[in-house]
Amino acid sequence: MGRAAAVAAEVLAWWLLLTGAWLVLISTVDALEYLVGASAALLAAVAALAARRAMSGR
Repeated sequence: MGRAAAVAAEVLAWWLLLTGAWLVLISTVDALEYLVGASAALLAAVAALAARRAMSGR
């Protein structure tokens, strides 16, 4: 697996986990709520990747 594929897989895993948590925690699931949650989860997934890399020294 190449470096780009590993990064994409890690971001995808974080995004799925965080989007799932968002859907569990909100009371109503409509299109706008899903779009906002998925967008915020994507930003958080990229931040989690950057934080992990900063802490590992890579």
